[in-house]
Amino acid sequence: MTLTDAARLKLLEPPVGRIRVVLDTDTYNEIDDQFALVQMLLSKDRFDVEAIYAAPFFNARADSPGHGMVLSYQEILRLLERLNIAAEGLVHRGVTAYVGPGKAAREAPAVDDLVARARAGSPDHPLYVIAIGAISNVASALLKAPDIIERIVVVWLGGHALEWPHTIEFNLKQDVGGAQVLLDSGVPLVLVPCKGVASHLHSTVPEIERYVEPHGSIGAFLAMRFKEYSSDHLGWAKEIWDMAPVGWLLNPVWAPSVIIPAPVLTEQMTWSVDRSRHAIRYVTYVDRNPILRDFFLKLRAYAGTT
Repeated sequence: MTLTDAARLKLLEPPVGRIRVVLDTDTYNEIDDQFALVQMLLSKDRFDVEAIYAAPFFNARADSPGHGMVLSYQEILRLLERLNIAAEGLVHRGVTAYVGPGKAAREAPAVDDLVARARAGSPDHPLYVIAIGAISNVASALLKAPDIIERIVVVWLGGHALEWPHTIEFNLKQDVGGAQVLLDSGVPLVLVPCKGVASHLHSTVPEIERYVEPHGSIGAFLAMRFKEYSSDHLGWAKEIWDMAPVGWLLNPVWAPSVIIPAPVLTEQMTWSVDRSRHAIRYVTYVDRNPILRDFFLKLRAYAGTT
């Protein structure tokens, strides 16, 4: 499936008005997916949230990628319960194995749902896929249904800044094959790097205790997750990387970006340049202040507190 350069550039224009979104998230991997998910769900004037997909992950918190996906699915349910949002029909289990070097599509309810929702859209009303974990669900959908590149825009937090000496970043390194599928597919892509860009988006325990913890059961839960991430809070700030893609969609001014040729991802997890490749949008900076201010105000309004 091919997409003309003009059509791709049109889809890469910052969106206006209310947009269709789905979220692909390894929610239990860390503490930042939870913040991103809540900010997205509280932004009803901007987002029509159609689905949430549990993504796989594998680290000390999970026994396998499939176990990580299940843990993420369960964490999504905990968040929705505290937001009084029904999970049925909204939350879908993702793949249990990475796309991997064989670049094989994996089967999962999330993959089928993404394909169906993408095909239900149009180039004039695309589905925005906010991806904040390993890209395995999305890559599987692209492999299974290449035609969807005409109807979606993927906004992915993955890899490090292009000038970084390597791009060995958690989301990317878990499924290098899946990331290569994404970058080589021609799908309209907004790439949000971690170190050097989203790493500017961080907070501290005093800030979280003042602006998050007092605001309902969801605020208390998010504050608990934030504080339990480290046992030593002295001089400590924590990145909340995953809020960056949501921030770009809420207001592209908060995360300035440029159009560049899609970088080539090598097997050694470094970036390589081929200026003949298709265009993507690349976020160069994240302004943490308006993104966090937006989140704090929406959380306070939701909880009805001051």
